[in-house]
Amino acid sequence: MLQINIIRDNPQEIIKRLSVKNFDAKELVEKIISLDAQRRETQKKLDDNLSEANSIAKEIGVLFKSGKTTEANALKEKTTVLKISAKELSESLQITEKELNETLVLLPNLPHPSIPKGKGADDNLIVSEEGDIPMLGENSIAHWDLALKYGIIDFETGVKITGAGFPIYKGKGAKLQRALINFFLDNATEKGYAECQPPFVVNADSAYGTGQLPDKEGQMYFVSADNLYLIPTAEVPITNIYRDVILKAGDLPVKNTAYSACFRREAGSYGKDVRGLNRLHQFDKVEIVQVVHPEKSYEVLEEMKDYVAGLLRKLELPFRVLKLCGGDMSFASAWTYDLEVYSAAQQKWLEVSSVSNFETFQSNRLKLRFREGDGKPQLAHTLNGSALALPRIVAALLENNQTPGGIKIPKALIPYTGFEIIN
Repeated sequence: MLQINIIRDNPQEIIKRLSVKNFDAKELVEKIISLDAQRRETQKKLDDNLSEANSIAKEIGVLFKSGKTTEANALKEKTTVLKISAKELSESLQITEKELNETLVLLPNLPHPSIPKGKGADDNLIVSEEGDIPMLGENSIAHWDLALKYGIIDFETGVKITGAGFPIYKGKGAKLQRALINFFLDNATEKGYAECQPPFVVNADSAYGTGQLPDKEGQMYFVSADNLYLIPTAEVPITNIYRDVILKAGDLPVKNTAYSACFRREAGSYGKDVRGLNRLHQFDKVEIVQVVHPEKSYEVLEEMKDYVAGLLRKLELPFRVLKLCGGDMSFASAWTYDLEVYSAAQQKWLEVSSVSNFETFQSNRLKLRFREGDGKPQLAHTLNGSALALPRIVAALLENNQTPGGIKIPKALIPYTGFEIIN
C-alpha cells in the first residue's frame, strides 16, 4: 500500500508513474486526497473537542473545591454536549478512515522510475541470455509424452482424483521432485537463508499484508468454513512472520527460505500453454524472501537475481533474464526480473522464477518496520523470489535431457536423486 503522505504531496507524480503500469490512477488519487483531507479535518475537530473537555473537567474540579456548585454544574452540562459531539466525530472518523483504507488498497505499487512502459510480455527487456539451446533429434517428444513413456507423471489419474492441473508424480518422477526441493533448500541455506516450514493456509490479514487481497482474491482457493486461503506462494506466510514487528537495523537483512505447495486457481487459463506441467493449480516451489534496509534493496535485488541464475547454471539449463515492463508487472511489485528456461521440445521459453522488489508497499500494509538506534521506526523494504518453481524446471529437464536411452539427470542433482538416468 502506498503511503498516504507520498500520495498527498505528489499526486501528479503518482498518476504519471502508475500510467507505466497502464493503470489510470487519477480518480482514485483524487478520492484519496479528498478523504484524507476529510479525515484530518475530523481528527482536528475531535482533538479540539477532547482538549476542551479535559480543560473543562479540570475547571469543574476547581469550582467544586471552591464551593461554586452552580457554576460547576453549568459546565458539566457543557461537557455532556461535548461528549455527544465527540462520539459523533469519532464515528464519522471511523467511517472516513475505513473508506480511505478501502480506496488506498486499490492503488498498485509505483514502478521504479527506470521501468519501461509496455502492454505485456512482448515488451519485456531481455537483460541476458546464457547456455546453448539443445538440438534434439527427430524422435524427441514433449514432457507430457515423456512422462507417459517412463511412467513418472500421471496426469489422467490426477484429473480423476481432483481435476485438471493436479498431476500425480510417481517413481523416479516423485524422487526428482523431492531431489529438486532439497537441492534448492540446501543451496539457499548455504547462502545464508534461514529455512522455515510455514502453513499452507493463511488468514485474510496475511493475504492482505502481502498484496494478494483484494487484488488477486479470485485467483486464490478459499476455505469458506474457516475464512482461510490456500497460499499461492510461500512468500505470503514467510513475509507475514514479520507483520507488526519492529526490527533492529543491525538485524537486517533478514533472509528466509521455505518449501511449500502452492495453489492457484488460474481462472481463465486454457489452451496449449497450459498443457502438461506448463500451468498447474497445485505445484511445489522453494521461495526466498528478504527484509532489508531501504538503501540496500536494489543491491539485494541484483544479488537475488544472480543467485537464481546460479541455480539454473548448476542444472545446466539454458536461460534468459527479463526485466519486466510496466504492463507485465504484478500489482505489488516496483521492479521484477523474470528468469526463463528454454524448453527444447516445445521450442519456447518458460518462466521459472520472478524476483521482485516491493520497496515499502508490503511493509506499509504489514507495519513491518526497523529502528536505527534511538530513532523513529521506519518502513523496511521486502523482496522475494522463486528459487525455484518446480513444474517448468521439470518440463525443461525432461525435454532437454532426453536421449534414446532415457532422460539424463544433471550432475548437480545426482547426489539428491540417487540415479543418473530415468529409463
